[in-house]
Amino acid sequence: MRDVAVVGFTQSPQVRNTTATTNGVEMLVPLITDVFSGLGMTKHDIGFWCSGSSDYLAGRAFSFVSAVDATGPVPPINESHVELDAAWALYEAWVKIQTGEVDTALVYGFGKSSAGDLRRTLALQLDPYMLAPLWPDAVAVAGLQARLGIDRGLWSEQAMAEVAVRSRRDAETNPFAQLAGSKDVDALLAEPYFAQPLRRHDCAPITDGAAVIVLAAEERARELVERPAWITGIAHAVDSAHLGTRDLTTSASTAIAARRAGIDGVEVAELYTPFTHQELILCRELDLGDDVRITPSGGALAGNPMFAGGLVRIGEAAARIGDGSAGRVLAHATGGPALQHNLVCVMEGR
Repeated sequence: MRDVAVVGFTQSPQVRNTTATTNGVEMLVPLITDVFSGLGMTKHDIGFWCSGSSDYLAGRAFSFVSAVDATGPVPPINESHVELDAAWALYEAWVKIQTGEVDTALVYGFGKSSAGDLRRTLALQLDPYMLAPLWPDAVAVAGLQARLGIDRGLWSEQAMAEVAVRSRRDAETNPFAQLAGSKDVDALLAEPYFAQPLRRHDCAPITDGAAVIVLAAEERARELVERPAWITGIAHAVDSAHLGTRDLTTSASTAIAARRAGIDGVEVAELYTPFTHQELILCRELDLGDDVRITPSGGALAGNPMFAGGLVRIGEAAARIGDGSAGRVLAHATGGPALQHNLVCVMEGR
């Protein structure tokens, strides 16, 4: 296996904006320019490009093709795309580097959630025969998951509110966060329900945004940055799309991915949890103790750029390696309803 590291990361401010177009070019061009400037690279130094986005979110077919314009693909480039969060594009890029065909890769993800009704759009990822025709929206599905855990005594509304308070307060030091600062737990619990048992603070906001990560192998990574974030383990697994055939209070696929990636000794865990109770599920599945710093960026509850949120988690975790504040970190990404598909990436500094 080749040693591969995250050597560059940048992201756009996480905002809700209904005016710009949905092709992603406007969001991506400044980010690609910024990451190249920081590394002293040009597009000609990139061996492989891979993106993550969703045509359903953009509302038109092959929307990702328009976004390729941001890469300046003349002459033609070696490029691929996943209809998933860009964390899975990073996985594809990592595999590409492992083949030995390229030494560098640029991964980007983008999404404009404000362009439509996100809650209904995400219903399209449900089982197309039994569930999608009923149009249960994403918040309602998450509410069912949260209610199951509360009724079984696995967590409480207070525990969920505590997650929200910590996430929003951590976001105060994140200049890219959409939401920051929070009331105390008692004040949050006094607020009305949004989709019982979820209140608004339990749900990630509607967010537009994009992110870019550069990967490099071996000596090339050492040439580019002083402290690369070496990927020591990366894996993903998926649970059934049929909500009635799995225990929604657990996440077997997360546990499987974590076991394959090897998460012992991590100091920081950036978890992609669009709902407060999902952090409680993941901390249990990953067996994260009190000595592990959970999502110091504030996470999705402070800003949730769809199809870039998981890539942001990897970038934020890698940044802790780069600045020397941690030696071994974990990043998590999720896709699908109720933590259906999960990816775990472990990185360390050497």
